[in-house]
Amino acid sequence: MNTEVIHVYFMPGMAANPKIFENIELPSDKFESHWLEWEIPFKNESLTNYAKRLSKKVTHDNVVLLGVSFGGILVQEMQKYVHARKVIIVSTVKTKYELPKRLKFAKYIKVYKLIPARAFKDLDFLARFALGKRATKRVELYKKYLSVNDAHYMRWSIQQIVCWNVKTPLKDVIHIHGDKDLVFPYYHIKNCITVKGGTHIMILNRYKWFNEHLPKLILSENKL
Repeated sequence: MNTEVIHVYFMPGMAANPKIFENIELPSDKFESHWLEWEIPFKNESLTNYAKRLSKKVTHDNVVLLGVSFGGILVQEMQKYVHARKVIIVSTVKTKYELPKRLKFAKYIKVYKLIPARAFKDLDFLARFALGKRATKRVELYKKYLSVNDAHYMRWSIQQIVCWNVKTPLKDVIHIHGDKDLVFPYYHIKNCITVKGGTHIMILNRYKWFNEHLPKLILSENKL
């Protein structure tokens, strides 16, 4: 009988701490969960180098990488340096073509250079940036999970998102997306598992969906 425990590494979204996964419960006889945290990037560090550096925090083999939002972009880069059996991304994008027009435009005006440093100390600003201006009801919920307000990290993160240049989706990546996501609108997203009514923070307020479906998705046959 196979008693292998599968190690699942969780990467939170931009500026968020791993407590966003506090309600995710996987059967302990089959899975062991590990929370990854953001580190401050080096000056002029590429996303590739950052992913390589953070992948050293993954200390097991044949793991599952699960990332939310910008964390979803990061784990797609990390899989180049980690032996991953599965990559699961939530509320994010697989290629530059799934980015909304406002973020594509932000690339050309270099918006990450225009935001004053003091703005990154403002939790309201961070929450609205992460969730979109119209997500007023969810800002208070999300603010408690924001812990990285370093201006260099924030500018770097925004730059990496808007300048991400991947054109071809990662083979066999499992993409879970809500049809009410305001940050990465659903109509731009291709080939995903749709969560009806799911918003950009559905990892928080739809955790029961993930607790029910993640074990089956992880144990399904398709592998990278």
